[in-house]
This record gives sequence, structure tokens and C-alpha cells, in this order.
Amino acid sequence: MSDRPVLVSDSGSESGRSPPPPLALCRGAMDVKEIIDLTQEDTNSESLPWSYIPIIDLTEEDSCSPTPVADCTVQDQQRTKLIPSSKMSMVRTTMEENFPEGTLHFLSDFTSCQHRPPSEVISYLIRRILLNSHQEEILQNTYTLLMKIQMLHPATTTTVGWDWTLLKYTMENQEKLPGRLLFLQYVVQTLEDDFQQNLRLRLLQKSITKKVLSCDTCFSNVKEVVEWLVAVVTGTRLFQLQEPTQEIIRLSAEAEAEHSSSAAQPASTDQAELTPPTFFTQKAVLLLQRMLSFAVEVDRSPNCSSCKIADVIFPFILNIPVRSQREALLNTMESNLLRCKLLEMMFQHSCDVPTNLPLSLSKILYFLGHSSVLLQYQDEVATWQKWDELLQYLSLLLLSYHSVVAEHLRSSLTDRMDLIIQKAKPKLQDDDNISQLDVHLKIKDFLSRMQQVLEQPFPVQIKEKVHTLKQLFLVVIAT
Repeated sequence: MSDRPVLVSDSGSESGRSPPPPLALCRGAMDVKEIIDLTQEDTNSESLPWSYIPIIDLTEEDSCSPTPVADCTVQDQQRTKLIPSSKMSMVRTTMEENFPEGTLHFLSDFTSCQHRPPSEVISYLIRRILLNSHQEEILQNTYTLLMKIQMLHPATTTTVGWDWTLLKYTMENQEKLPGRLLFLQYVVQTLEDDFQQNLRLRLLQKSITKKVLSCDTCFSNVKEVVEWLVAVVTGTRLFQLQEPTQEIIRLSAEAEAEHSSSAAQPASTDQAELTPPTFFTQKAVLLLQRMLSFAVEVDRSPNCSSCKIADVIFPFILNIPVRSQREALLNTMESNLLRCKLLEMMFQHSCDVPTNLPLSLSKILYFLGHSSVLLQYQDEVATWQKWDELLQYLSLLLLSYHSVVAEHLRSSLTDRMDLIIQKAKPKLQDDDNISQLDVHLKIKDFLSRMQQVLEQPFPVQIKEKVHTLKQLFLVVIAT
């Protein structure tokens, strides 16, 4: 499973996506559990007769044969116009006749580097076809067409075909929506493309992400993303009681493979061996985590934004009773800064004597000596397993903190770009100045405490995690 954003497309079609540009400074990961039932008949998509077919003037600039995507240039896209009205009349006729196959066919032919459909037609594709059809082939073709349009004519705040009200309705609707995951992937792709474009121009304040996921101006939306994420991870509400077809899984898997070069590995399970429900759950988690990483980065202070989001997630994670679900939430988190804030809150909460130290190597060592096990467990588990989880999260906190410092993640994206160009050295705090002796002594004290708590020979898992944590500390202080 990957650790960077995975936005699905059909790599064999004209809508195949290219890997994100190198300016994608927010890390990522994704995958989650939509079970889709595509066996029902779609009563709203009967092939009705066409009442009118207009005559096309073939002398117009753009024939029915689209320009190959590979032949498009930046100049072509800058000179883009709406599809000519004579051709759009054919499209609108199929829309009026509720004939989605015809709508998709004509729009696919008429969309080119120079010509794009109106925003209201893109909205129609999403609302009336992608989210309203139960026919697998129509779902595939609609998604492929939307991604083709997005690649040729990336959505902006003025042309985007979805809004937050539609996204919220789709994510919280309890009915079977076979196109829900494909729609979520399309939404994240529009956010991704627009975010990267505006980042290059240093105009993130004009991005779609700023409009819908800013912690400064629309934090209620960010809270809803957190709620959806927790619901998917815990399996309480979303993407249940549906069966995905192999073709929909193929669409997701091909995009996963296409973007694998920019991904990480947050889980040990081989994706090829995953059952469809697990695959869809992971896919949705990764998409929602990508949205949270946008929310962290889009405003001027990622540090403040990550604190706000961590405050929202914290009570949820304390009440998740299953370790695998807590791990899924933490391991798939794209933003190391957000993960740092959340883990710091968890350990501070579990300390017998909380500390006022800022997050630093000294504070992480302090957590090793003063944290206790306070997380809930649905089933009775051995005491050593609870400490095993604590040690795992402590290593995760150390790695995340190292990334925050080394990659200047507390700075805004635009400032971070300048720091990277200048090859600026990470800013260390006084509390980051610890020695190998400090590490050895704290590890020794921890092992003594474990001996008293467990009152038995250490399980191999505990020994391995303590050794791993010690080695990580030594590597970090040496760099």
C-alpha cells in the first residue's frame, strides 16, 4: 500500500494521469472500504429515442475526431474555448432524453485541447450519471471522461463541477452509491491539480483547497473530513454493505500502480491479496488523509493548522477500541507534522507527570520514562501488548519529528520552497541536544520499569521494539 496520494485513472485511456510534479511537498498515502452493488438495474438510464439530431457544420474549427492528448501543448490549453454550440446541442439532446451513453460518447469526441464542456455539463456528469447510475460500464466511462476533461482543462475555483454540499451529501448518504469512491477520487484529483498549479504560482490563496479546506475560513469542512475518516477507519458508517465489481477495482488498482513511484508503504499487507472491502476501505482512507494534508498546508501557518486538526482527531482516537484501527489512522497520515501533533497529545495525556517541554528529542525521551498505557481495548489483551503499541507509537513520533525538522514542515509551503532552494539547514532547539549517554540511560530505566510491570521475561516483540527505538535515537542524534 502506498504512502503518497493515489488518484485513480484508467492508464489505458486518454485520461491516464501523469505522476504529480516535484513541487508536491505534502507527503501522502491512501486506500479504503467501499463495497459496491452494481448488480441493480439503472431505471434512470434507459436508452430513449433521440427526438432531434442537429446538422453539424463540418467546416467549423474542430471536427468530431479529438486531438490526441499527447499532441496537446500548453498554448493549446491556454487558447481553450467552450465546445461549439452546434455540437453542444447534440449533447444536450441526449441529456434531455436521459441517454447517458450518447452524452458520454459525444462529450468524449468533442472534448479536446482547444474545446471543453461548460461547467454545468461537468456537474451533470457527476450528479446525474456518476452518482446516479448502477451500470458498471457507464460508471467507468463517466469517470474516464471526467478525468480526461480534468487532465486537458484542470478545474479552478470558477470551473469546478462539484461543491462541498454535494461532497458532504455523497459521503454521508447511507444508500448504495456505486460511484461514491470514484467521485471522491475525482474530487481529490481536482484539489491536487489546482493545488500544485497555484503552488507553482505561489497563489495558494486562490486555490480550490483554500476555498473548501482552509482551517482559517472553513474549519467546519475540515472537521467533517475528520469525521468521515474516523467513520471509514472504524467501519461505523461508510462504504458498507455494497459489492465492488472487479472492473471498478481494476480502475483503482491501475491508478495505484501508475502513482506508485510517488508513494510510501504504510501497511504490510500486499494489496494484491486484499479483499475488495479492505481495498476500498484503504483507498477511501488515503483519499481523506490527502484532504487533511491539504488542510494542513494551504494556510500560512501549517503549525497552527496541524494543532487545530489534531485537537479534533484526539478525542476520536482515544475512543477507538481496536489497535489495528488506531494504527490505520496514524500510519496512513500524510502529514508528518499532523501526526507529530497528534502523537504528542497522546503521550502527553498518558504521562503520570505532564511536561511543559516543547516537542523535541528531550521531550520524546521524557515520554519514554513517564508514559503509561491509557488507550482503550475492545478485547482483553496481555499487558505486554499494550506496551508494545506504546513503543511502536514512540518510534513513529521520533521518525515523524525528525521529518518535521529536516524538511522544514513548520514553515509555510512557499517559505519551505525557498528554504529548500537555499539548502538551509534544519533549525534545532536547545532541547534537541541530547547525547548517546542520555539515550542509553533512559532505555535502561525503561527496561527496569518494564521488568517491574511485566514481572516475567520480556517477550521478543518488546525487546525488538526497544532495540529499534534505541537505534533510531542514535541515528537521529548523529545526523
